[in-house]
Amino acid sequence: MAAVTFDTLKFVKTLEAAGIPFSQAEALSDAVRDSHEAADVATKRDLDDVRRDVGDVRRDVDGVRKDMHAMETRIDAKLEKLELRLTIKLGGIVVCTLGAFTVLSKWGA
Repeated sequence: MAAVTFDTLKFVKTLEAAGIPFSQAEALSDAVRDSHEAADVATKRDLDDVRRDVGDVRRDVDGVRKDMHAMETRIDAKLEKLELRLTIKLGGIVVCTLGAFTVLSKWGA
C-alpha cells in the first residue's frame, strides 16, 4: 500500500498559529504521524491497481474458458469417431461369430 504523506512541520505551525503551545503541537503531530503509519489505508491508486489486476485475471479466465471449450469440442469429436470405429468392429465380430456358428451348425447336422 502507498504511504499517506503527512507534513508534520506544517501541522505543527498550523497548531501554533491557532494558539497551541509548541510542545503540545509537536506531540499532536507525532500522534497523528504514528496513526498514519499504523493505518493500512488503500489509496485510489491501490484500488485502481487491484481493478486492473482483476480485469487481467478475468481476461485470463475467459481465455482458459475458451480453450477448454475448444478442447471439449475436440474430445467430443474424437469420442464420436472412436464410438463409430468400435461399433464397426463389434459388428464385424458379430457377423464373423454368426457365420462361424452357421458353418458349424451345417457341418454338425
